[in-house]
Amino acid sequence: MKKIKEAIQPFLKKEIPDIRPGDTVKVFQKIKEKDKVKTQTFEGVVIARKHGKEIGATITVRKIIDGVGVEKIFPLHLPTIEKIEIIKRSKVRRAKLYYLRKAKGKRARLKRKEFAKAIVEEAKEEIKPEETEAQTKNLQETKENITEATKEEKTKNTQEFKESKEKEIKETEKTDINKTDKENN
Repeated sequence: MKKIKEAIQPFLKKEIPDIRPGDTVKVFQKIKEKDKVKTQTFEGVVIARKHGKEIGATITVRKIIDGVGVEKIFPLHLPTIEKIEIIKRSKVRRAKLYYLRKAKGKRARLKRKEFAKAIVEEAKEEIKPEETEAQTKNLQETKENITEATKEEKTKNTQEFKESKEKEIKETEKTDINKTDKENN
């Protein structure tokens, strides 16, 4: 068994993104036509992921072209696949989204998950405890700095506000005095 794993190891790709069912992905694949090598893209929704992290791991990507559903099965460790980009992440509650084959219109839509939030959630799972302690200290320091800055701004604003009110009062007093002088004359 060890010999098999050692033999397979050089063929495994290391930069495979975390692809899940419900993700909208763009797969870049090299295609050889006569003497030319072209890159072909296939963009669609991942409806299934199979075989985990093995060398035979695959994703099934589905897209609709001119009203016809097209599915392609891509082996993740295929040498002709240049890269896989995750464009959107959707909220799904199934591991296999085969129901999308029959669904049409609004039923075929998936609820969109905020992509940035999804990445942050994944990062939280991967963070080590030592890193979180340092990050919490940094957060506390920045909060303290922010509170100090806001206090200073508030005191400045209150002083400016008081000064502006005093000026308004003086101006109104001057205008009142001018009015009374005019009325007396």
